[in-house]
Amino acid sequence: MTSIKTETRGNASPQKPYEQPFSHRFIAGRIAGVAEILIMYPTDVVKTRAQLAVGKTGNMFTMLYDMWKQEGLAKMYRGIAPPIMVEAPKRAIKFSANEAYKPIFISNGKLSQNGAIGAGVLAGITEAFVVVPFELVKIRLQDKANQGKYNGTIDCVTKVLKSEGPLAFYKGLESTLWRHALWNGGYFGTIFAVKSYLPKATTENGVMAINFVAGSIAGTFGTILNTPADVVKSRIQNQSGGGKYSWYIPSSITIAREEGAAALYKGFFPKVVRLGPGGGILLVVFEKVSKLLREWDQGRQN
Repeated sequence: MTSIKTETRGNASPQKPYEQPFSHRFIAGRIAGVAEILIMYPTDVVKTRAQLAVGKTGNMFTMLYDMWKQEGLAKMYRGIAPPIMVEAPKRAIKFSANEAYKPIFISNGKLSQNGAIGAGVLAGITEAFVVVPFELVKIRLQDKANQGKYNGTIDCVTKVLKSEGPLAFYKGLESTLWRHALWNGGYFGTIFAVKSYLPKATTENGVMAINFVAGSIAGTFGTILNTPADVVKSRIQNQSGGGKYSWYIPSSITIAREEGAAALYKGFFPKVVRLGPGGGILLVVFEKVSKLLREWDQGRQN
């Protein structure tokens, strides 16, 4: 949590350090997440289609151009409703859970890089339980092969519920746990490491620059770690009934055996293009909005 020390005047008792409320992180997380999605979402559609394809796919730029030319701009944002809906709880959980878990790993009043990784992993596991149903609907809508099957988000939810039952929305939970634990552990652990090596910023623009650099590097590293789990998750969630993909490790072995180990990194380039800079956008917007809310709250209390 963000703490600010306050002065003690005269015989007045010391004021408690300012603790930023959960509602601030919730608002800041939602704004940061929605900003990142609106900017980077088309690359996520390309990523999903590449992950679902068996065989070779074109490069990201070719796929984006073909999608825009053949399907139009609207289809580049197909399936965006579920991510937008889940951004508030997802990003709030990502950042607030990470802060909540940090005290577990503090030793001698300090948080180590290993502690930052541990808190990130636990935050990712917590986050995964929230996002699974939304991810499943998003994957179904993003797959080009499903365009005639589902007529939008509500239709997709209704048809999945009717034909596969409510538990279908938690398909791929185990691989999603892997995906989020790996990404969040890598993301928050790398932010901790990068910031410890960079000089301390003395201006607001400097703070934003450091946050963007640290968030971008961290987002890239997290993507390197979790792409195989993301590929497996996408394939599991796109199966309407039973299929050959189930748990993360066995499914990874199946994909590597049938398509080569490189197939576990299908969609990596559009994914890293999104989550590298996207991780920077997330951190910059989150910290900026949190700062504005903190200043507003403190001004209101004075």
